[in-house]
Amino acid sequence: MSVFASLVEQLAALLQPLFHGSATAAAIVLFTVLVRLAVHPLSRAAARGQKARTRLAPQVAELRKQHAKNPERLQRAVLELHAQEKVSPLAGCLPSLLQAPAFFLMYHLFSGGSLSGHTLLAAPLGGRWTDALADGGVFGAAGLVYVALFVIVAGVATYTYRRTRGQMADMDMGGVMPGGMAKVMPLLSFATIITVAVVPLAAALYVVTSTAWTAAERAYLYREPSTV
Repeated sequence: MSVFASLVEQLAALLQPLFHGSATAAAIVLFTVLVRLAVHPLSRAAARGQKARTRLAPQVAELRKQHAKNPERLQRAVLELHAQEKVSPLAGCLPSLLQAPAFFLMYHLFSGGSLSGHTLLAAPLGGRWTDALADGGVFGAAGLVYVALFVIVAGVATYTYRRTRGQMADMDMGGVMPGGMAKVMPLLSFATIITVAVVPLAAALYVVTSTAWTAAERAYLYREPSTV
């Protein structure tokens, strides 16, 4: 843990001339960008997998009709189709799974640790939204930092919701995903707002930066030709 704390401190020292008292917060944003750059190749692989699953949706729908009364045979047939087309069902999960340690790192480093005394403007990086509400309210100095984060997250979540809703609808029509799940999954993008409200500000910064990166990354990857 001390190795990562040292890395954040070194990044903050480099950013000090530009961001002054908020240099540690800027270091968290930079750290997040570095993590996302590291897992970008996996995100590209996930995009290829998503495109392939969308392309295979009509074939999966046909398999569902053929094996409607035999779920086990259907499962084998779908797995065989994915294997034939070299589509991994786990590819889309890997980028998120590999980012989880970085999120928990920020959570622990700024939860009463040696770095918890740093701030983003007037908001302590180790504090939470409830602390900001108790110290000045929603529009207090610290509260306004959270207002800005909530606005960013809401904007990104709305964009992600609209994009995901269209993708899930295509998969639902193709029989790849049950209708109920196709309707619920787009709403999960708004869960980030709850996360930002309950975790330390340092972890919230990681979440906001990573979420914004994901939205921009997906917009880029899914505009590319099939050779992602």
